[in-house]
Amino acid sequence: MASSSPNKLTTTNHLRHVESMASFPSGAGHISHLNAIILGESLASQEDDLVYPSHDFSRHALIPSPHKYLEMYKRSIEDPAGFWSDIALSEFYWKQRWGDQVYSENLDVNKGNIKIEWFKGGITNICYNCLDRNIDAGLGGKIALYWESNEPGFDANLTYSQLLHRVCQLANYLKSIGVRKGDAVVIYLPMLLELPITMLACARIGAVHSVVFAGFSSDSLAQRIVDCKPKVVITCNAVKRGPKTIHLKDIVDAALVESAKDGVSIDVCLTYENQSALKRESTKWQEGRDMWWQDVVPKYPTTCEVEWVDAEDPLFLLYTSGSTGKPKGVLHTTGGYMVYTATTFKYAFDYKESDIYWCTADCGWITGHSYVTYGPMLNGATVVLYEGAPNYPDSGRCWDIVDKYKVTIFYTAPTLVRSLMRDGDEYVTRYSRKSLRVLGSVGEPINPSAWRWFFNLVGGSSCPISDTWWQTETGGFMITPLPGAWPQKPGSATFPFFGVQPVIVDEKGNEIDGECSGYLCVKGSWPGAFRTLYGDHERYETTYFRPFPGYYFTGDGCSRDKDGYHWLTGRVDDVINVSGHRIGTAEVESALVSHPQCAEAAVVGVEHEVKGQGIYAFVTIVEGVSYSEELRKSLILAVRNQIGAFAAPDKIHWAPSLPKTRSGKIMRRILRKIASRQLDELGDTSTLAEPGVVDQLIALADR
Repeated sequence: MASSSPNKLTTTNHLRHVESMASFPSGAGHISHLNAIILGESLASQEDDLVYPSHDFSRHALIPSPHKYLEMYKRSIEDPAGFWSDIALSEFYWKQRWGDQVYSENLDVNKGNIKIEWFKGGITNICYNCLDRNIDAGLGGKIALYWESNEPGFDANLTYSQLLHRVCQLANYLKSIGVRKGDAVVIYLPMLLELPITMLACARIGAVHSVVFAGFSSDSLAQRIVDCKPKVVITCNAVKRGPKTIHLKDIVDAALVESAKDGVSIDVCLTYENQSALKRESTKWQEGRDMWWQDVVPKYPTTCEVEWVDAEDPLFLLYTSGSTGKPKGVLHTTGGYMVYTATTFKYAFDYKESDIYWCTADCGWITGHSYVTYGPMLNGATVVLYEGAPNYPDSGRCWDIVDKYKVTIFYTAPTLVRSLMRDGDEYVTRYSRKSLRVLGSVGEPINPSAWRWFFNLVGGSSCPISDTWWQTETGGFMITPLPGAWPQKPGSATFPFFGVQPVIVDEKGNEIDGECSGYLCVKGSWPGAFRTLYGDHERYETTYFRPFPGYYFTGDGCSRDKDGYHWLTGRVDDVINVSGHRIGTAEVESALVSHPQCAEAAVVGVEHEVKGQGIYAFVTIVEGVSYSEELRKSLILAVRNQIGAFAAPDKIHWAPSLPKTRSGKIMRRILRKIASRQLDELGDTSTLAEPGVVDQLIALADR
């Protein structure tokens, strides 16, 4: 067990990989690299460009040089207890501080149960730190949230003081219906002001929120309700996304019927009337269970006592796809997550008090938790929320919003970058975008061509890009550029954040030194790490810690180049990363096989020019049924209905049968090659029970 004493076991190899970047000069001084460019002075155009911060940017940056980064990074690895204690005590309010032991960890399944604890015994509240603490510091009149409607011209905003009042009213309502510390609350809301309000209200009273992305189907919502058994479900009647109206309350109604069949009945469904999308008289209603938000919440007082919680008390549950059909309930606790998300936000975006920050992510995903709600507000930031589609009414909407609110930090997904890139430069250049200072990328590796377009056109070659690698499970950034500290390489996540020890291992779990490729693992814990999978600690250990004992296994592949830069190469397990949304292949296969005319299905990921990865499904249909376009559409609809539109297969490939070994295992390696048309790389097929299946699949590739 590690404790609060400095960790002297750190390998010299690990620090050497980080120290390799110290040879780069910071800022614009004395750069000799062949393809070196400096912010604001030239375009990024080569695969091997080094993009340096300008001297002026570095001079004002929180981390202004490789030397400063290395000094802080070394301390964070050699004395994690001291490093994180200093931050926790100087920048956050604790009702009571923890004891002598700052953290406790065991990441080795061979040495007992996996356990990670940070600041245990410390008493705090994340809502208090987001709101009350900032108001006490004089930020009560500062705008906390700007809200932009799907329809141009409709907007709203809340100061920190106004936000606290709204949060307290909802918190008091929740207490009045019996929600107590430790109770779960399921939130199925779009990007309205009410979404972060609800998250913060739950945190204020110690309830555990579980936000479900408002694009999930009723079946997926019901699964999550059954798993966490909430006291209340909070939703709105409908939302407009682009020109389309989505009836969220109808989806919730169907989910509550399904969950009741599994023995989980919900007594209260609090529904916000989103008038721009649907009037209340057009909303289906169940008397006694359904309550209108506007009818009850505003009646409650605008002050609410804080429920002080232990640092290791649960904060939220967020369900993420796994390589088996059942979603995993990732559990994050309060104290370590609070310290880690705030610190990563501050340094990775070089946050200044005058910044206006916009993250395009939905709070239904981890990015919306850590970098729309908690991370920014813990820093007293002004955050832009956007309800609608990023290309509505046209592909210039993002830059219209940037200009309207004078956004300085813009954080989005490579999928959106590629989509806007495809729509043409004119949608970008018609707007000023002069306010932009820092850009960010999240959800999947950004390919170098999209990186350069984002940098050159959107940022005018003057904004560094924080290309962040992290996961739902990690809580916050793990490998990311620090904008003023060192040069960037288009497409590389660069170097680890403070306290993070990434290692690349081979199949046997041996650490690989120097320039290499392999499996990305993390050695040692960090404050933002998830603590378990809700109700299934065994699955937590098996999935993340058993593959390579002693390490957290990320499930991602990674390369490290000669300069020590990290390049993420995508998932190595059966999870597909579609537009930054992790979707388990088993989940999609299960939805397909539920169709009465589908006998078997195998799903793989393929490259997609916009989404990063697309879903490619091989489907064997029931004997006697004919291939048809109607059946193809019906199969896709089955997935949309069970999981959500974002999980719909891009391609249905008819398969008389699937390539299997003699033991019955599907050879997905071969399916991936067929899907990506790499037919000369199929490899050895002699181990298949029926090698002729491969030729059949190739013949049916374009049907």
